[in-house]
Amino acid sequence: MVDDILKWVLSGIGLVCFAAAFMGKSRRASLMTAGLCAIGAGIAAHYHVFWVLGTLSLGAIWALVTAGTDGTFTTTLDAPLVIMKYQVSAADYARCAALGACTPAEPRLQGEGDIPATGVNFDDATAYAAWLSRRTGQNWMLPTDRQWAFAAGSRFADDALDLAEDDTNPAIRWLADYEREAARARRADPIPRPQGSFGSNENGLADIGGNVWEWTQTCHRRVHVDAAGAVLSELPACSIRVANGQHRTSMTFFIRDAKNGGCSVGVPPDNLGFRLVRQPAWYEPLLGWFRR
Repeated sequence: MVDDILKWVLSGIGLVCFAAAFMGKSRRASLMTAGLCAIGAGIAAHYHVFWVLGTLSLGAIWALVTAGTDGTFTTTLDAPLVIMKYQVSAADYARCAALGACTPAEPRLQGEGDIPATGVNFDDATAYAAWLSRRTGQNWMLPTDRQWAFAAGSRFADDALDLAEDDTNPAIRWLADYEREAARARRADPIPRPQGSFGSNENGLADIGGNVWEWTQTCHRRVHVDAAGAVLSELPACSIRVANGQHRTSMTFFIRDAKNGGCSVGVPPDNLGFRLVRQPAWYEPLLGWFRR
């Protein structure tokens, strides 16, 4: 009698545990579920309730897999990324402007030394990329948001991370946003500094996350998702472009000074600048192969 009751209890635990493994959203919840499933699987094996053993084992494995991702995922780029170590300097941009290929920059703040170009909008940055491409015979362009995040490595600031486990609660999200914006306001240090002042990341890129935000070619998007995170609809707005720095922001393409408007949300960037990526020519991989 006791064994029969225990088998029914195990059956219920198996179903609950299997469902919880697929519904768990946080790392802690997934690890707890995996542990409970494993304990239940051991008891089920002892009492020879094999279908519950299978269910609990699958639940434990799935919970461990989702715990390993913790809401993030690993991705790779389709091709090698060639990106400037430093942001385009004010001196280099001034040469483009002196030749009439670029509109003169309009920096809000003046730094000293070999500082990055600031006070430039999206069109200014793309004009410089076109000028540099003609001058060098290479194909230079602004990075995509994805490329920039990849190159930024550990210095990429994703505002979706570090939320409380109940990240569906709008009040908690609002408080998290408020705390981040207040911290950014306290750290304000807007004067452009010489290149390299903010150090380099693990990929060798300098000044990532300094006080100059960088334009990307990625359009701002309004995305609607369902409860599982699947995209239901997507509406791009290419008059607004993504800029990255201490945090990601969206800027109207003609804005040179974010303090005067154009920032869609949050503390506006101190300065707007850019760095470029180079699209390797089709024959470069062959040359690299022959040089081995």
